[in-house]
Amino acid sequence: MKSVVSYPERGIGGNNRYRGNCSPKLIEDLIDQFKVTEISDYMVGGGTTKDVAKLKGIKSNVYDLNMGFNLEEEEIKERNEFAFFHPPYWNIVKYSGQMYSNEPVKGDLSHIEDYYEFIERLNKCIMKQYYSLVKGGHMAILMGDIKKKGKLYSMLLDIVKPGDIVNKVVKMQHNCWSDSVNYSNRNFIPIVHEDLLILRKPFPYIMDFKWTITNQVDIRDSKQITWKDLVATVLEKLGKKAKLKDIYDEIEGHKKCMTNSNWEAKVRQTLQLNPIFQNVDKGVWSIAA
Repeated sequence: MKSVVSYPERGIGGNNRYRGNCSPKLIEDLIDQFKVTEISDYMVGGGTTKDVAKLKGIKSNVYDLNMGFNLEEEEIKERNEFAFFHPPYWNIVKYSGQMYSNEPVKGDLSHIEDYYEFIERLNKCIMKQYYSLVKGGHMAILMGDIKKKGKLYSMLLDIVKPGDIVNKVVKMQHNCWSDSVNYSNRNFIPIVHEDLLILRKPFPYIMDFKWTITNQVDIRDSKQITWKDLVATVLEKLGKKAKLKDIYDEIEGHKKCMTNSNWEAKVRQTLQLNPIFQNVDKGVWSIAA
């Protein structure tokens, strides 16, 4: 394997009509690369991992929600040498209720509407599999990015990453439904790849892990922001033109001005000395065209 893989021809194994299933050739390459003698897949979906393991002559332990196995709640019985994990890409494809049942099934992550709840529950599934690894065991997670309303949601950036990160592989996508879509937004960059993260469990007890935390901060409470950028942001918020008093009102009471007893004078100085601002009327300032 190399850090970029591409499989224009799908290969043999699994149900190719099962939406979101991956190329059997990826599983083959992982087995060969890591000399896998036994592989587990707890969201096997269309059965690709089972078919490839049989073709390679190795043992497989495969489960799925459509087989009645809920990874979130049920115990993992194996001690794993290698686990392959290909979860839903948030709610892009809803599996139960469409793919294999008439109604949504408890434990189906693809029915979670809130992205951050989805990541939280996905992390629980990741950690359960990591705990099941033997010392020196590996886990490969295949995941994709999601674009909604101009915002990118990256599973690779947001999931928990326990143990050692062995490698990150970019897997090119082929024959996708979105390939035939014409996007009217010229700034839209189509997603044509998936990410494969390979983790290793180096120690029995001690575990390093990386975890993305999303916080919010009001930039008016930031000590790092410059007065120029703060005043410009205030003017943009107020419609790019405002009275000096209105600028004061937007900043007053926040940490940026509380650390400067002469903050009003600092605002005036910033407006007067920085060429991005212009005085358009008595006591009225704007951002220069």
